[in-house]
Amino acid sequence: MTDLQLLCLLGKHLDDHPPELRIGQPWMKQRGERQSESNIRELLISGLLKIRDKRGCHRFLTPNRTQWEFEQRAGQRNIVLKSRQVGMTTYIAARYFVSTITRPGTVTMLVAHDQESAEAIFQIVKRFWDKLPKELQVGALKLARCNVRAIAFEHLDSEFRVATAADDNAGRGLTIHNLHCSEVSRWPANGEETLLSLRAAVPPEGTVTLESTPQGAAGLFYNQWLRAEEMGYVRHFFPWWLEPSYKLKGFPVESPTEEELFLMERHGLRVEQIAYRRTIQATYREKAAQEYAEDAQSCFLASSECAFDLEAIDEQMRCAPEPAQKRDNGRLQVWLPAAQGRQYILGVDPAGGGALGDHSCVQVIDRLTGLQCAELLAHLGPAELAPRVAELAREYNGALVAIERNNHGHAVFAHLMQLPGAESLAVYQQGGKPGWLTNVASRPRMLAVLAGLLESAPDLFNSARLLGECRTFVRGADGSPAAAAGAHDDSVMAMALAQAVRVERAADAGPMHLASLQLREAS
Repeated sequence: MTDLQLLCLLGKHLDDHPPELRIGQPWMKQRGERQSESNIRELLISGLLKIRDKRGCHRFLTPNRTQWEFEQRAGQRNIVLKSRQVGMTTYIAARYFVSTITRPGTVTMLVAHDQESAEAIFQIVKRFWDKLPKELQVGALKLARCNVRAIAFEHLDSEFRVATAADDNAGRGLTIHNLHCSEVSRWPANGEETLLSLRAAVPPEGTVTLESTPQGAAGLFYNQWLRAEEMGYVRHFFPWWLEPSYKLKGFPVESPTEEELFLMERHGLRVEQIAYRRTIQATYREKAAQEYAEDAQSCFLASSECAFDLEAIDEQMRCAPEPAQKRDNGRLQVWLPAAQGRQYILGVDPAGGGALGDHSCVQVIDRLTGLQCAELLAHLGPAELAPRVAELAREYNGALVAIERNNHGHAVFAHLMQLPGAESLAVYQQGGKPGWLTNVASRPRMLAVLAGLLESAPDLFNSARLLGECRTFVRGADGSPAAAAGAHDDSVMAMALAQAVRVERAADAGPMHLASLQLREAS
């Protein structure tokens, strides 16, 4: 069997875990502590590819803990939230390089946030080839061309391309089998359109990996992370302490804080890691949580001008429960199904339905307590949203349907009234007209109700998507609260509407009911 035939055979089984693998060719090194547990892809990476380590030495790429954990959970679609310099960009490039050199006709595209980074990553990929055994370089993996943007292999008809997110033509006209998007949080303003175009070039059997360190609780990567599940992406989070070099020996740690003791107990951190953490805190100060991530919530730094109680939001995000049910590919999440004898309110914030625009959102809350029971968040136009609203209203015991009637709300009502059984729906009315009107008078009032609940009773809110939007709901230069640039507020406005209607109806019900409501909110 020739080298080329062997590589192509291995390419068909990259995800397989053979109990014992012995490749007769001298160019394949048998190495790695976990070799018996490794799949063929890992064996090829650790036995063929070399990197330049932090000391400037060339060595084989033996997967570290972070890379190993990623390999075990990686799917066809992945999103990676990581701390600084844990080796993920290099490892993802290595995975896709192996795919490119073992599967004929493969096109791999790596898209970096700027030209400097693209060139640096390309050098990593170029080094993979430069350090291959000579017999492969002149034989099976002979180059057809190599320039600053691509490496192409003559016998395989495969190529590994590099581009920047600022390039509007990146990937255009290609079929991309492996798409690696690096440092997505730092992509330029048109990044969402670029990503949409790149994804369209990936066939269903292709693979996509988005990876980045965090940069603020807004923007393209943050939104992709929050909505990963509904898009079918596997989330991977890697904190700083997985990097073995992040430790300081010989520095005593006196009087550990409660937070440090918690990290040592919960994550098994050692004294030398706590010592390193203290240098991080001293050096980066308020940016430490972002640059050296410790959890997948606080690393997304929110503005100090957040309109809500940020500490309460972050605490609730850490302990928010998982949905009891997920439907419609995760777009509809249910924490509490309808209970006999309970009454509910649907707060509906409609949108136009475009893939790049706002989401339509429906929040289902318990009419007495305000507890969040379900949430629908999706790119739905009025015609698609109306039947879902009707279905949820019936599911939740004929819930009161409160739709924002501004803009797209009129179209939602028009479609809603055309549905069979529409006359039985309980539709909220304001001033004799169906729906809730959000204006300069009602908007501050509804947001004030939500702000009070987030501060006094954050446990009412179960959705990480909602809480994430609350973190990026900030006060502008004129003092008015709105979503930060690049962020969304669809969940926030739907919940604010639902809670405002609840308070209004409780007041209309009489002083005893209102007193009970106020007591619940204060508890």
